[in-house]
Amino acid sequence: MALHHHRGGSGEPLVLVHGLASHWQAWGRVLPALEARHEVLAIDLPGFGGSAPDGTGPSVEEQAVRVERFFAEAGVERPHVCGFSMGGGIALELARRGAVRSATAIAPVGFWTPRERAWCQRSLDTAVSAGKALGPLAPTIARSAVGRTALLGQNFARPWRMTPEEVLGTLQAATTCPGFRPCNDAFTGHCFHDGDELRGVPVTVAWGDKDRLLLYRQAARAAKALPWATHVTLHGCGHVPFTDDEDQAARAILAGAALGSAVPAAAA
Repeated sequence: MALHHHRGGSGEPLVLVHGLASHWQAWGRVLPALEARHEVLAIDLPGFGGSAPDGTGPSVEEQAVRVERFFAEAGVERPHVCGFSMGGGIALELARRGAVRSATAIAPVGFWTPRERAWCQRSLDTAVSAGKALGPLAPTIARSAVGRTALLGQNFARPWRMTPEEVLGTLQAATTCPGFRPCNDAFTGHCFHDGDELRGVPVTVAWGDKDRLLLYRQAARAAKALPWATHVTLHGCGHVPFTDDEDQAARAILAGAALGSAVPAAAA
């Protein structure tokens, strides 16, 4: 079963991989800038958005294998890849596998301490449970800037910039995905390792300095683990930066892909 995805634009292919409890529409505000330079494929991982569970295991590594298989299904060879949060961890694993021309990881999982990882898991579980409990109250709350901030202030630095439709889409994606629980539980066994195995693929790690889920201090650990990579701070941005500052986020993604544009698609 093929993964549900959005496809648009033209140029070298760029695959976008969302985070836990999200969907491809999370990239909506940066798509115009990305599609002006690339053929963009924004996917829904198995058990998220429009993609049904397909037997893919919940670990970051198993999902990376599934995304690599999607490349063949979609007819793209060694595309650029960008992911955020869980998708960022998947992007780094794809680089480890040599499956991509470049990898840009925005606030990727795996650079946490055990306490920070547990905080992330509990926070996400609480947020999803709260979203489910809101039920029919959600549209009313989403209509005000104060309500949007109360609902999504942990993952977004400037949730008041979001439209009510973006908020409701975010909540629906988070509260209806069958993949959430197994993937959240699988984080317990995930930690980034062996950064030198990614050498040969241009890697960019970007982190919002207002990230309240995977705290910005984790960026320093990523820089230590991948000292040869490009490291970018997204100023004033939270964990999911695309509605906080879409222009800044798009520039970081395009710059990361540009680092790999000289790498031939057939290179090993």
